[in-house]
Amino acid sequence: MLTTLTLIETLVGLKKGSFTSTDLVNAYFDKIERSNPVLNAYIKTLKQEALESAGLADAKVSSEGADVYERQPLLGVPYACKDNFCTLGVETTAASNILKGFIPPYESTVTAKLKKAGAILIGKTNMDAFAHGSSTEESDFGSSLNPWNTSKVPGGSSGGSAIAVAADLCVFATGSETAGSIRGPASWCGVTGLKPTYGRVSRYGVIAMASSTDSPGVLTKDVKDAAFLLNVLAGKDPYDATTSPVTPDNYLKSVDTESDVSEDLQGVTIGVPVEYMDAIQDKFYRARIEEALSVFAKLGAKIKEISLLDPKYSIAIYTILQRSEVSSNLGRFSGVRYGEKREEFNFENKKRILLGTYALSSGYYDQYYAKAQKARTLLVEDFKNAFKEVDLIFGPTMPGVALSVGESKNYSMFGELIDLLQEPSSIAGLPAISLPAGMQEGLPVGVQIIANYFEENLMLRVSSAFQKKTEFHKFKPSAQSYEHI
Repeated sequence: MLTTLTLIETLVGLKKGSFTSTDLVNAYFDKIERSNPVLNAYIKTLKQEALESAGLADAKVSSEGADVYERQPLLGVPYACKDNFCTLGVETTAASNILKGFIPPYESTVTAKLKKAGAILIGKTNMDAFAHGSSTEESDFGSSLNPWNTSKVPGGSSGGSAIAVAADLCVFATGSETAGSIRGPASWCGVTGLKPTYGRVSRYGVIAMASSTDSPGVLTKDVKDAAFLLNVLAGKDPYDATTSPVTPDNYLKSVDTESDVSEDLQGVTIGVPVEYMDAIQDKFYRARIEEALSVFAKLGAKIKEISLLDPKYSIAIYTILQRSEVSSNLGRFSGVRYGEKREEFNFENKKRILLGTYALSSGYYDQYYAKAQKARTLLVEDFKNAFKEVDLIFGPTMPGVALSVGESKNYSMFGELIDLLQEPSSIAGLPAISLPAGMQEGLPVGVQIIANYFEENLMLRVSSAFQKKTEFHKFKPSAQSYEHI
């Protein structure tokens, strides 16, 4: 089936003329129309517009040949976009009623680069409203469901994007991460989720949650696809002062090798934090994580036990900083510009605004916000010291498999607790990737690799070696459980 192809396989087929972009778009919409009524991965789909763009792409390939892919490396490839990326002329809501009907007059840098490369937007994916959540149950457009088991949540806030990739409803999808919003749903939905170094990919045009940690990234069917897309998206952006001037590497080159995988990781030291492993309560789940770690050892990597600051401290740091930035960023939604009253914020939005306003208020700023910033510096230094001993850091992405729908309501700080193992690296601005690493109770298990600043090349090379040796990223949920036939 066309929809099961990876990005790289899709491009090979398009270049050879095995199928057209129109064939691809039609195949994906056939699947979307059967699956989305149950999964609710997409808030909005763009079938007519996508078919028109596909026709133009096919005509271009027909007249110019495969050489056109040198100029437009993603020509004719259908993708999904998380609904907090502004898309010119296409409604962008961040899954909130506040922005219902908002048509951006400009394009985010990420979607602009994808458009320039020839990719075709087929829809905007569901998310927790304004990205406030870790289950995609906080959307004002209804909850999304995990394709592996529709009684489970997909994770969040990029849940719709993770579902779309896992259920083959797009070739790849964009996501954004503030403290696990790419890696978390990637783990629970069994796909590859890449969060680059903070500032490696432009935030311009992404509706802000916490500006000091927001990082656009991608959810893909494998590591090679993620590397290909990072080549397209990485780089300095004049519209985003936080983007780095460091010249991007050729990320695809680091994974596009046919060398003997048994020798790929010689000389690489992978650190395993005791504190991250101790966060796992279920012995069977821990066994899956340890089995994945053993693969890296068999590939030649040196495994070294290390100690990092207990991730529980990141909960306090992140909660204060994120709530404070939310309070600032959502202050612009006054109801004057966007047509909706502030009462349209959902409960999670209001809770975060109130906590952030409190932390920034006179008399409490030094007690909470200033201390949190100092603690953040200590966390960054802790990682820097760790990377003097090891090249990469390994651990579980999540403390367990996907939870049941509605279970998040039992925890007032659900997101912070469930993102426990991802928050430290996000607060520090480090690059990280989540990889499918097995199954437990019929649900995907994910592991994460964290790298030093701008070391995406090494991180991708090691992750690719893992996927060359395993088949977990090829596992697919049964469509019979969620498709309307």
